[in-house]
Amino acid sequence: MDRDERTAIAARLMSEFATRTGLPPSTQDQQRYLWTDAFAVCNFLELFNRTGDQKYQHCARDLIDRVHQVLGRYRCDDARSGWISGLTGETGQHHPTAGGLRIGKPLKERDVGEPLDERLEWDRDGQYFHYLTKWIHAVCLAASVIGDPNYSQWAVELGEAAFRGFVRRLQSGEIVGVYWKMSTDLSRPLVAATGLHDALDGFITFREAQYAIANTPTIAGAPDLGPAIEALSALCRHRDWTSDDPLGLGGLLFDACRLYRLMGGRRDDARLGEELMDACWRGTMTFLGSRSLMRPASHRLAFRELGLAIGLRALPIIGDAITKKRGGFDAAPELPKSVESLLKYEWVGDEILDFWLSQAQHPHGRWQEHQNINDVMLATTLIPGGFLSVDFRIPADAS
Repeated sequence: MDRDERTAIAARLMSEFATRTGLPPSTQDQQRYLWTDAFAVCNFLELFNRTGDQKYQHCARDLIDRVHQVLGRYRCDDARSGWISGLTGETGQHHPTAGGLRIGKPLKERDVGEPLDERLEWDRDGQYFHYLTKWIHAVCLAASVIGDPNYSQWAVELGEAAFRGFVRRLQSGEIVGVYWKMSTDLSRPLVAATGLHDALDGFITFREAQYAIANTPTIAGAPDLGPAIEALSALCRHRDWTSDDPLGLGGLLFDACRLYRLMGGRRDDARLGEELMDACWRGTMTFLGSRSLMRPASHRLAFRELGLAIGLRALPIIGDAITKKRGGFDAAPELPKSVESLLKYEWVGDEILDFWLSQAQHPHGRWQEHQNINDVMLATTLIPGGFLSVDFRIPADAS
């Protein structure tokens, strides 16, 4: 499949997604979901980058505005109303991410004192840290493409809110982790567990936000994420990042890709990069050994596997960064070997893409159950350049 064909299929998927979820101005029914919308923004920006068609930039702008208006406010079935930050009027409009952003789940969050139902919790609203970082990434890309300083501002304000709301401290004040899920107003944890990769994701994403605000005209008074970055960096030391979950593996590769492209003078970056690539190698081998890709579609989840396919698209970018010795890779001489080993498994991404592309052509069953997220992540797999970029001004080798 050549570049033009990939672009055309992705454009069709994104057009159908926009119509289905209420993005065109003529429709009122908003189906906003933060994770899916973050990927969608990156896809629209990549389509604009590939085609030069202004409508895709308009779609990205419109989607960002709608996410802020819907997920930056309390639900219609919540007793509370207005911006979840507590800001009012024009101030709230100018700082839509200052209180975080809701997930967009179909059910409202459980009430204070209501017992946890683990099955039901998956469908309840609130805030996820790893969804907030995906949105920060999306608006950082918008800042680089569109040049509106508000996007950089909103990215760092969301980072500040996420760190303030999700960080887990002991009574002594020591930071020991990041909560998995918080209430809409960030006042209480809904799931007190700690995400395996959340600290890593925050560490890299907050650096991306700092980079974005340093490279666009800024508004006075932007928050400084430096202390949050240092705190999360400490949580990333000497960790085993290994996961055999395909979506988790894809996220690791995505984080590694951004780390290499942002890598500068931090002493521990090369060591962290080596740890990530080693974890990706071990996780990929375990996943392939499970023979999950041999199962029928009814026993698989498309968006989880597509997450891995997207991550595998990052390998040439990582290899290119190492070849150029950008960021002092001499401190980790094993990095080229680990990337070279993983590059032999790029075909896995192609196999996943081909399988789910055929399923999407005749959607039914499991595909339709998660059609929005499946379609959008399939489009990202087809045109990964935007999602895998930290700034369109830095070239990325992703077709």
